Amino acid sequence: MPGGGPAPPAEASSARKDILNERVRLLANNLDRASTSCFTVGVATPVAGWLYNVSGLQGSLSLWVLGLGIAGWLSAAVVLHYLARRLLGGLLP
Repeated sequence: MPGGGPAPPAEASSARKDILNERVRLLANNLDRASTSCFTVGVATPVAGWLYNVSGLQGSLSLWVLGLGIAGWLSAAVVLHYLARRLLGGLLP
């Protein structure tokens, strides 16, 4: 603002709204990255290890245990992604 005086209330509330929206976006992005990490660590990596029989994984890990673990990690990823989407729905206009 030229002159260095205090900002009018409309500009101050607009700047505050922008700051709050940016914080919500940042949190939503963090949750979405966490959901991607859950998928990578808990789903893609074990499936690849089982398919390629890394360290004899096929003989030491039954398919139903693998499926149960994948279901748990996939559920965590879906919940985190859902929470991120809900946060973005709360952005101020």
